Amino acid sequence: MLAIKRQALASASRVLLRTNVLSGLVAGAARAYHNKVYKSSDEAIEGIKTGDTLLIGGFGLCGIPENLLKAIARRKDIQQITAVSNNAGTADYGLGTLLQSRQIKRMISSYVGENKEFSRQYLGGELEVELLPQGTIAERVRSGGAGIPAFYTLTGVGTQVETGGIPIKYSKDGEVVIASTPRETKVFNGRKYLMEEGITGDYALVKAWKGDALGNLVFKYAASNFNAPMATAGKITIAEVEEIVPVGELKPDEIHIPGIHVHRILKGETYEKRIEKLTLRRSAEEENELPESMKQRIHIIKRAAREFKDGMYVNLGIGMPVLASNYIAPEITVHLQSENGILGMGPFPTADKVDADLVNAGKESVTVLPGGTCFSSDVSFGMIRGNRLDMTILGGMQVSSRGDLSNWMVPRKMVKGMGGAMDLVAAPKSRVVVTMTHNAKDGSPKILKENTLPLTGVQCVDRIITDKCVFDVIPNKGLLLRELSYGETVDSIKASTGCDFEVASDIAETF
Repeated sequence: MLAIKRQALASASRVLLRTNVLSGLVAGAARAYHNKVYKSSDEAIEGIKTGDTLLIGGFGLCGIPENLLKAIARRKDIQQITAVSNNAGTADYGLGTLLQSRQIKRMISSYVGENKEFSRQYLGGELEVELLPQGTIAERVRSGGAGIPAFYTLTGVGTQVETGGIPIKYSKDGEVVIASTPRETKVFNGRKYLMEEGITGDYALVKAWKGDALGNLVFKYAASNFNAPMATAGKITIAEVEEIVPVGELKPDEIHIPGIHVHRILKGETYEKRIEKLTLRRSAEEENELPESMKQRIHIIKRAAREFKDGMYVNLGIGMPVLASNYIAPEITVHLQSENGILGMGPFPTADKVDADLVNAGKESVTVLPGGTCFSSDVSFGMIRGNRLDMTILGGMQVSSRGDLSNWMVPRKMVKGMGGAMDLVAAPKSRVVVTMTHNAKDGSPKILKENTLPLTGVQCVDRIITDKCVFDVIPNKGLLLRELSYGETVDSIKASTGCDFEVASDIAETF
């Protein structure tokens, strides 16, 4: 009994000692910590070498680690880089400068976009490009950082992502010398899924708004994008920030990336914070002065805006679809989601409301409505894959009579990349509306019996809205002509469409 009492007293003494130590810390006792702060970007990139894989945060030019990229561009001894990034900035800024200096051997990306140098090097056989769906890249990096070797996804089923054959490297005469390999598949609950492997890198280069000496990071608005998942997946993560604050100033519940993931941090020397596509709100008078091609797009998108219903959560694809945000009926509320990390996206800003950290998936300046939120790309695509969206509106190059969509590549001629479209059309409960001109510039039809271009999704389109008409895709039957644009007839639609279709009994001119 005496021994038990002595043991209890000893335990109580240890608890009291711990309590006193903790009380001392809370009372403001100095805490020792490893200082991760570097003086310059040149110092911070020490150790990066030829052949390394770099995970690079940002989306377009939004949230890119511009000072670290400039430092690498100054180090011409660093060659043969494999760069994992959603895209490559512009030809003259961001990651594009490393393409110009020929320091990159392979890009792992989802979108080439309007970067002409990126496209030229890829199609000209000078650069290896592994194109992946945007959400797949985000989740592969997130999984890699979380120690998950692989996962299964619906994204890409029925496309060349599944079967392989997407060109990675062309020869100088345009032949494919390296192509993507087929994915392993597995059936869950009666649906086929693709296996994708996690991605990690030798270094991750990310950019945040604020950070402290412990490496804790806070992002601003949509600049979280790919920075957040990339920060977790580097063997060594280097973060540049606009401001380094004293340890303790950042509240624990406002930190986006805990310092455990960050090995080096620096205050960026200078920031240009370019906006890739500065886009401002137009007045009605300005719309009337637009060229006919733009008026045609607005004609299509005003009809598409009628698809919105009160309370819907909707994703708008880049290009024409995003214009729909300007034509939502004032009496309804629609929650617009942008896959780069915005929910509650508003219209284009006025000149005094432009912010470089607020861009949409098309890299255009936007606003966020009251109650809106911003988050990282991996969280965004979790919403998409998790069937949280009611509808997505996308652009298209071709749609088949059974609802197959092509909108990302013309082999050997034009490559935009699949971006987030494959993820969006793979969500089984989200309604897919495609907006596009009825015919190509040469007059050929875009609505066909079978697609001739690489597929974005199989039997995924529910409605097609063109400048001439509205079609519904009826499962296992084909197309049903629902509406006509003013001045069009059933015969004119037959003459400009590349497949057969049925006509609704109540067909009428409606837009």
